[in-house]
Amino acid sequence: QVQLVESGGGLVQAGDSLRVSCTVSTHTFKTYHLAWFRQAPGKERDFVASVDWSGWNRYYADSVKGRFTISRDNRDNTVILQMNNLTPEDTAVYYCAATVDKGGTFYDRKFYEYWGQGTQVTVSS
Repeated sequence: QVQLVESGGGLVQAGDSLRVSCTVSTHTFKTYHLAWFRQAPGKERDFVASVDWSGWNRYYADSVKGRFTISRDNRDNTVILQMNNLTPEDTAVYYCAATVDKGGTFYDRKFYEYWGQGTQVTVSS
């Protein structure tokens, strides 16, 4: 069973930076497409960013382009989301997601087979 464990959320002020990480328990980490989604209270779970199995191709939601960076480390099975210049609109529970990379609609929740429990990110104004 593949397990995803997020860490690094917290409370920050607008303009601050924060890094959230996700460790994936699998022996085939290098074959996975990895993503971050977020869900604010009363809203849908939305795509934030993803990275393909190679690490070369990265995708971002328009709302975070230029501020967030997704990366993966195949040595320790982690995917990291570096968030800069945070705003209150970034406040949400952030979820890590993973699936074996066979191509497809990476921005769609249904594309991902495995999910973490989520970590809260709160940005105060």
